[in-house]
This record gives sequence, structure tokens and C-alpha cells, in this order.
Amino acid sequence: MIRSLYTRVVLIFLVSVIGGTLLSFFIATWAFREPLNENLQIPLVHFAQDVARIYEVLPTDEADAFVAGMHQLSSYHIRIYESPDVFRSFGQLDGEGIADITSEEVRRVLSGEKIQRNPNGLTISLVGLPFETKTGSQAIFIDPMGSPSSLFVLKWLLNFSVYALVAGSLVILAAAYFLVRPIQKLTGATRRIAEGHFDVKLDIRQKGELGTLARSFEQMIRELGQLETMRRDFVSNVSHEVQSPLTSISGYAVALKQVKLSEEQRIRYLDIIIGEAGRISKMSDSLLKLSALEAQSPQLRREPFQLDEQLRRVVIALQPQWQERQIAFELDLPDVRLAGDRDQLDQVWTNLIGNAIKFSPDGGQIAIRVETDESIVTVRVADQGIGIAPEDRERVFERFFKADRARSRKYEGSGLGLAIVKQIVTLQGGEIAVESELGQGTTFVVSLPLAPPN
Repeated sequence: MIRSLYTRVVLIFLVSVIGGTLLSFFIATWAFREPLNENLQIPLVHFAQDVARIYEVLPTDEADAFVAGMHQLSSYHIRIYESPDVFRSFGQLDGEGIADITSEEVRRVLSGEKIQRNPNGLTISLVGLPFETKTGSQAIFIDPMGSPSSLFVLKWLLNFSVYALVAGSLVILAAAYFLVRPIQKLTGATRRIAEGHFDVKLDIRQKGELGTLARSFEQMIRELGQLETMRRDFVSNVSHEVQSPLTSISGYAVALKQVKLSEEQRIRYLDIIIGEAGRISKMSDSLLKLSALEAQSPQLRREPFQLDEQLRRVVIALQPQWQERQIAFELDLPDVRLAGDRDQLDQVWTNLIGNAIKFSPDGGQIAIRVETDESIVTVRVADQGIGIAPEDRERVFERFFKADRARSRKYEGSGLGLAIVKQIVTLQGGEIAVESELGQGTTFVVSLPLAPPN
């Protein structure tokens, strides 16, 4: 099997051109065989008739002298028979291409019949005509000297076809090279990408389909590089987030093996181990939930419910967290009925309000406002916390991203909550945005359609 596209293109061209040329040649030869015979027969017959007319008008001696001086004898050979055994010849009798004439053919012409030889169906090698003189019936035979015109034309066409085939082959070799070269570059780039190298530059400047393919391929390379960077960051973040609690668990487990430990120390160590284990478990649950949300066919239930009541229940459920720190809530929750997945949206409000509580100062205030129009409901959750730097706002919804890790180190969390929130809001057909300034607090704005999306 021929694997090279370049070789296949060239072979297909050669087979097509050779086959088409031969087929066209034979079809043209078959189609124009009769016209060629007629065109070749006409000058031979006319010349024979002219010579016969000379003998009919002039005496035999004068006619022989006249015919012997004709310039056409360089192209034709003439033989005039009075009987099968008696004839006069004009031209080179031993010339190349002179046909032999049988006695039977002479008798047939002397008896008044016209004959012609057509050996290969394309050329006429001999013409015989009867004519009358004062001495009686005679037969004139004329055969062309050298190559007949039709055969010459056919040879010329065949040579032309061969030359055209050779020239076309050279052209297609060069054209196929330039056609296949970009594809070979794409193949080499694919191998490098498979090896993990994403710094591939194709340098394909062609337009049309190949240019479009090359630009799409380069875009794919950039996106794959970004995905690879995200994958490495993800692995690094997971490793970092897991390593810290595992180190604590391992260290306090070793400490528990000491004999001289008070009951109070043992309980404190056990509480730390339990807390770190819960932290790992919570992060694992968040990763599983995020993976389920990013699946191709997430199972979301669509049902109508009261959005304002759901927000109030979430605030009440989180009361132990904000009441202890004396955080106040300002609620502006008009009556709104929304169609969506109640459980998923419950987690959205829990994460957003929980983050607002976490990053708010003691004695601060959190504002939750709901606004509606004909088709969209907007929920704003605003706190008075530490805020987010401008360069971090676009990344707060990435997995494991924590704005200003040095300042927020005291705030627990895996960095997955907002990623889950964005995924749920997107699946619900909505959008989420963040407005924040350092030291001035943060506002998350969630927009959802009142009716379920198609």
C-alpha cells in the first residue's frame, strides 16, 4: 500500500492522463477513420483521373513524355497497364513504399472496376482506375511515395501526446510537492504535539482550504497548550491542597504515639486530625461535584419555586456563622418565582453568602438584593470584606484559585467553591460577574432566566 500522499497524487495524475490520452486517441482515430480515408482518397483519385485524361487526349508518346516530366512523380508512383504483363512505369520503380500489383488486380481494373488498398484502415497505399484510349482500355495505378499524410498526422498526434504527458508530469510533480508540503508540515506538527511540545509554528502562508486548515490547527495548538498549562496547574494545586492536611495528619498521628501525653493534648491532636481529614473529604466532594457538573449531560431538574424564600432559608441556615461575628444582613427580596434546579441553586447561594460571611469583618454588613425584569432575575450579594485585586477578578472562578494567598491564608477553603458556582449558573442558562476593589468589599452579580432555557 502506498502511504505517501505525494506519491499517490502523482500516480493518480499519471494514470488519469495516460488512460485519458490513450482512450481519446483511439476514440478520435475510430471516429475520424472514414473522413481520413475520404480526404486521402480524393487527391489520389483526382490525380489518377488527370493522368488518364492526358492519355485520352494526347497520343501515347506525347502523353508518356508529358507524364515523365511531372513534378508530382516525387510524391507519387505511376504505372499504366495495357495488359497484366505489359505496363509503363513513371517515377522510381525501386523507391521505398512502392506497392506490388497482382495480375488479378490488373484484370479487374481493365474490366472497368476501381480498386483501392486500405491496409490498416487509416491509410490508402494504392488506387487503380480504368480509362479508354484510341488503342483500347488501359489501367492506371498510383501509389503515394513515403508516409501517407494521415499516417503522418497520427504519428504527429502520438508524439504530441507523449510530449504533453512528459511536460504535464513535470508540472504535476512540482504542483503536488507544493500541495503536499503543508500537509507534511501538519503531520510533523501533530507528532510534536503528541510528544508534548506545544511551541510548534507551521509557517504556512497559503490561502484557501489549506490556509484555513493551518490556521485552525495553530488555534488548536494554542488551546491545547492552554489546556496543558491548566492541567499542570490543576495537578500542582491538588497536590498542594492535599499535602498540607496530610502533613498535619501524619505529624499529629506520630505525636499520638508518644506515651507521655496528657488527655487534653491527645484530644486536641485528635481534633486536628479529624478536622484535616474533613478538609480533604470536603475538597474531594467538591472535585467530584465539579466533575459531574462539567459532564456532557448533567442531570438538572427544572421546577418552579420561590427564589426569595430560598435566599431567606440559606441566610437562616448560615446563622451560626454570621451571628457569632455580629454580621448584619440587609435583605431586599421581592416576591420572585423562578424555574430551575432548586438544589443546585441552593448551593450557589450557600457558597456566595458563605464567602461573604468568611471575608467580612466582625460587625460588618452583607446586602442581598433581587431585581427582576420581564425575563431575567438578578441577585446581588455584596460584602464589606477585603476585596479582590483587579488582576485577580477574571480568575476567581478558576479551580483552586485564591486571590492574594498571602493575605487570605487565614481564610480556609479549597478554591473550588466559585468554580462550582459558575458551572451551576452556566448550566442554568445564566451569568455571573464580580465587582470588587481592595479594602472596599466584593459584590457577586448572578443573572438567571425566569423560564428554563431550551
